[in-house]
Amino acid sequence: MATFFFLFVHVLDTALVRVNPETYDSVIETYKNPVVGLMELGLVAMVLYHALNGLRVMLVDFWSKGPQYQRVMLWTILAIWFVVMIPAAGRIFYNMFAGH
Repeated sequence: MATFFFLFVHVLDTALVRVNPETYDSVIETYKNPVVGLMELGLVAMVLYHALNGLRVMLVDFWSKGPQYQRVMLWTILAIWFVVMIPAAGRIFYNMFAGH
């Protein structure tokens, strides 16, 4: 649902560029606050986990030893998720508080 909502809002606000560029700029300016930044961080976290877990599920389904190693693969994708989320969160927090 979060991805759908993001895409819906993204299409609508991007369409404003053709209608009225000043309104587009004002709408984009409203996104530069910590609440939207935290929502963006949550969206990135969910999409990244979903992608990594999808790889794990494919390995469990299509690799003969997948079921045997599914717990190890779960911890592996969680570790990869955590390592990738550190710089992603850093960049989002930078945009929220320092990088206007």
